[in-house]
Amino acid sequence: MNGGTDTCLLHCFVMPLAAPPKDTYPAAISHVHEGSPAYSAGVRAGWELLRVNGEAVTDVLAYRRELERGDVMLLARDPLTEEEVTFTASWEDPGLEFSEVIFDGLKLCANKCEFCYVHQMPKGFRKSLYVMDDDFRTSFLYGSFVTLTNLSERDIERILDENLSPLYVSVHTANEDLRRDMMKWWRLKVKDPQATRIRGMLERLAPIDLYTQMVLLPGRNDGVHLDETLEHLASYDNIQAVACVPVGLTDHRRNLPELRPYTPDEARDVLRRVHAFQKRMLQERGTRFIFASDEFYLLADEPLPRGDAYEGFPMLENGVGMIQDFLGDALPLLPTRLERPRKVILGTGKLFAPVLERAVAPLREIEGLTLEVRALKNRTFGEVTTVAGLLAGRDFLTQIEPGEADLLLVSPNVLKYGTETMLDERTLDDLRLGLKMNVEVGGTNLAELAQAVLTGVGEMHLPQFGFSTHAVKEAGRQH
Repeated sequence: MNGGTDTCLLHCFVMPLAAPPKDTYPAAISHVHEGSPAYSAGVRAGWELLRVNGEAVTDVLAYRRELERGDVMLLARDPLTEEEVTFTASWEDPGLEFSEVIFDGLKLCANKCEFCYVHQMPKGFRKSLYVMDDDFRTSFLYGSFVTLTNLSERDIERILDENLSPLYVSVHTANEDLRRDMMKWWRLKVKDPQATRIRGMLERLAPIDLYTQMVLLPGRNDGVHLDETLEHLASYDNIQAVACVPVGLTDHRRNLPELRPYTPDEARDVLRRVHAFQKRMLQERGTRFIFASDEFYLLADEPLPRGDAYEGFPMLENGVGMIQDFLGDALPLLPTRLERPRKVILGTGKLFAPVLERAVAPLREIEGLTLEVRALKNRTFGEVTTVAGLLAGRDFLTQIEPGEADLLLVSPNVLKYGTETMLDERTLDDLRLGLKMNVEVGGTNLAELAQAVLTGVGEMHLPQFGFSTHAVKEAGRQH
């Protein structure tokens, strides 16, 4: 929350030392705005919010809901001295900002999907990468996809009462038996068996706008099952869009069902069905409704849709339209030569490398610039993993020779949100030291990348798809 004002009705007093009630979820306070009710009460960064209007608050949404009542009483505590302060605020922001948006811990997944990426993770990474989250609150706040199978009746009522719209839902298939076989939920982790019935859940959530996704498995939920699911989803006015994404696999599938990637012909079949349904939806709803991820087009060796065909890029984090979003900003005016010759390597995944080769071709005409697109094999997750965002530091260190270039540019998507740290905890400084060259972030679009190539200077760009659930897990210290 932002703000703080000195035109408030403020009353505060010091409470006796006492441990917080068991049903309290202490919310770590990261900042207190000067002049706000909280600041005037003596609350400072490092304190914890315990209660609002006598109620425990589980997340920032519940906090905001209580503030909307107008007159609020807040209880905060200094965890070091255990001093507690109660203060009030009337129709204004109390002036608190929090270290986390979820105070009671992320809600965890109730499924054991055969295609779950967490189950395919190699060992040795930070703990946050193994957290199987499935939280409707982060879905509303940040657009993370949830399956709904772990919802209780109370959760559903909260979604409806607070109008937590839109939500992002992993449907996968509208065939109930097939969905159960694919997702294999843990019976003891399911709070309400009705929550596992996707058709019933979509009916319950009819007042909520939904963006949905289908992770497609060859021969399982594609083909006629894809057609049938799209027909069912299109029958709901509140469902805004559907994303189709091919199953993501690694070489670390020990004791898991045998799955395989899509062949080019299978990818073309998916696109044929998607395009046919898009044509119909444009006539009936004025939107394409269904969108295939970039990976399907690259696998099928088919041209990507135009940028405007993605209708605003609502699901970038699903890899839907990321390439056209990257290519959207044209190259700047290019010089004919560089004052100082420079060799630059653009490190990327095997899937994106051919696209990047074509995009940067005009840069190769610049005298004094030697430019190479280096398609890196993923030796962390296995060569079946070809996307750039899953490259780790070791993949750069083992496939680029020390000193062979002046500059290495990496995608911001390989970095932990807001940091210079990669999946395997190696940093850009580690790459600089190990490769004996400058290493910078190339940018989230072609224009930014070209600028970094020409100047040799990168900037701290955030990932293309914004603040993700993984960033929430990092902020929650689940690592």
